Amino acid sequence: MPLNDPIWAALAAAGAVVWLAILLQPWQPWRVREVLDADEALAHGTADLSDITVLIPARNEADVIGGTIAALANQGNGLKVIVVDDQSDDGTADVAHRASGAADGLKLHVITGAPLPDGWAGKMWALEQARNHATTPLVLLLDADIELAPGLLATLKMRRLKTGARFISLMANLRMVGIWEKFLMPAFVFFFKLLYPFHLSNNQNKWVAAGAGGCVLTDSALLAEMGGFGTIRNAIIDDCALAGEARRANAQTWIGLTHSVCSTRPYGGLASIWNMVARSAFTQLRYSLPLLLLCTLVLAVACWLPVITIFASPALVPKMIGAGAFVAMMAAYGPTLGYYRRGPLWAATMPMIGTLYLAMTWGSAWRYWRGARSQWKGRTYSRGQ
Repeated sequence: MPLNDPIWAALAAAGAVVWLAILLQPWQPWRVREVLDADEALAHGTADLSDITVLIPARNEADVIGGTIAALANQGNGLKVIVVDDQSDDGTADVAHRASGAADGLKLHVITGAPLPDGWAGKMWALEQARNHATTPLVLLLDADIELAPGLLATLKMRRLKTGARFISLMANLRMVGIWEKFLMPAFVFFFKLLYPFHLSNNQNKWVAAGAGGCVLTDSALLAEMGGFGTIRNAIIDDCALAGEARRANAQTWIGLTHSVCSTRPYGGLASIWNMVARSAFTQLRYSLPLLLLCTLVLAVACWLPVITIFASPALVPKMIGAGAFVAMMAAYGPTLGYYRRGPLWAATMPMIGTLYLAMTWGSAWRYWRGARSQWKGRTYSRGQ
């Protein structure tokens, strides 16, 4: 039996309500407001960075860590770098040493990481070992695939002085070269900002603490107050967990987007991106089946009901409502696409993008139900860890 016009209108309106709710939220998570790029006036590489130690956890990062260290050499003078070679078998430590040899003035120390203890996530264990060797008042937590634009560290220090924030993180500009990267990576940032609104986090909302673990400037004293990385030793979404611990220590936090922190990790095909998302997607839903079902319902309503109504409804009014919902969807996603220099028509692919991310989330849940809480870098963390 065909649906009557009021039902079609109701279905279209449901999709419109979701996108209008996103657009009309007072904290406007869809907007691109929280941004920090390297100050060109500080890009000459003469800044005094002797008060900063960069902590880099590295497990099988030989392909990318050379560029990361070379970029650090262009930041300023006196910078110290500690690389923890976390049980790598691809020559990561050798590449790091060669890169530092070509970097004048960079003080690099490579630590051979100890075996992973029970109850620890690999990245947290590597960072804890690095922290125990740092002697400077400030530390930069940096992923091994992250290259910083010249002047970025000096800019971060200025932002710290200006705002009083003791925990500043920047979401890396993800690699968007292949078609799948261009298709899915902007949406990764968009969905993250919906889950962890930057505006709320930066205004110290007690319910939201957002962090981007690829690039975090904080101070050694704060880490000590928090009990080091042991307080979040088994965290999978470690960046937000660390931001939460900083807030519990009464420290001001700040997070933003940037073009000056670039990830060089290639994801290429869909399978690589799928694994990257699936390792933490169900964790973001607190391993909750009701939240997973709710997420499924919301994405289905938001992404597919407007499209279905436009093409399947026999009446004009439901089609118009569905078209309005589709326009609202494109308006919400548009600023993120613009920031990453993607054309506005990419927003029309959101129904397909939402479907893929939902499938990745279900894949993450399926792994969890089979006993694997997360899988990354050749390690599997079981549900009991």
